[in-house]
Amino acid sequence: MDTLEGKRNFTRILVHLILILVSITMLTPFLWMILTAFKTTTEATSVNPFVILPSRWRTDAFSAVITYMDFGRLYWNTILMIFFRVLLAVVTASTAGYAFARLRFPGKEIFFSLVLFQMMVPSQIFIIPQYLMVAKLHKLNTIFALVFPGMVTAFGTFLLRQGFKSLPRDLEEAARLDGCNIGQTFLYVMMPLTRSSMVALGIFTSVFAFKDLFWPMIVNTDKNMLVLSSALAKMQGQYVSKFPELMAASLIACVPMIVLYVLFQKQFIEGIATSGGKL
Repeated sequence: MDTLEGKRNFTRILVHLILILVSITMLTPFLWMILTAFKTTTEATSVNPFVILPSRWRTDAFSAVITYMDFGRLYWNTILMIFFRVLLAVVTASTAGYAFARLRFPGKEIFFSLVLFQMMVPSQIFIIPQYLMVAKLHKLNTIFALVFPGMVTAFGTFLLRQGFKSLPRDLEEAARLDGCNIGQTFLYVMMPLTRSSMVALGIFTSVFAFKDLFWPMIVNTDKNMLVLSSALAKMQGQYVSKFPELMAASLIACVPMIVLYVLFQKQFIEGIATSGGKL
């Protein structure tokens, strides 16, 4: 008995050590970014592997980027892009997911196969058609251009379909007996029960939108319509880069995502546990 308990304790300790090592590996780039933001350019580009901590903690890089970068406008453009992408993605994915999971209509399997096919295709393939569509609509350098690729999401449709499909069919039958039509059943019965999946989709969409770099740099060339990702990319010089300022700006840009995770980490984990595990 003692031998069995000892093996369990050893396994538990080993698992915890592995998780700690993995966590350190994942946190190292973030910690390096923080340390670099307080260094001088000479210290940041030093080839000496032992120059880890700054010789003196400086805030010059933060003062510089706050002075010449309009973070208020960058935050506003980024927040608008994330908000509308999340709103439209949740609306379209929930309605499409409900239709694929619960309704019967001709060509249902074919259409859902097309959704799965889109998930397998690299998103870069759609860049040129999407750009031409936005250009034909005369919406370049607008918030609409930033939101356009995220209005419909194949991943979200699949995620919400799995969430609706996991619910018992008795709920719909009870709603129909109470006089609810398809729309009322969807709005008042099924949607509230898949709230965790929608929150998870919203967080995923927020992260994807925040990290999106290629598309914002293509459709928005006006400096007043830049988002955080494209503004940070423009700080990277061809020959010389001021790494402390770049890391300071990156640290400031990370604040929204950190706040988002702190506020919604419970819903995020719940959404992954209830729906993401069925992917």
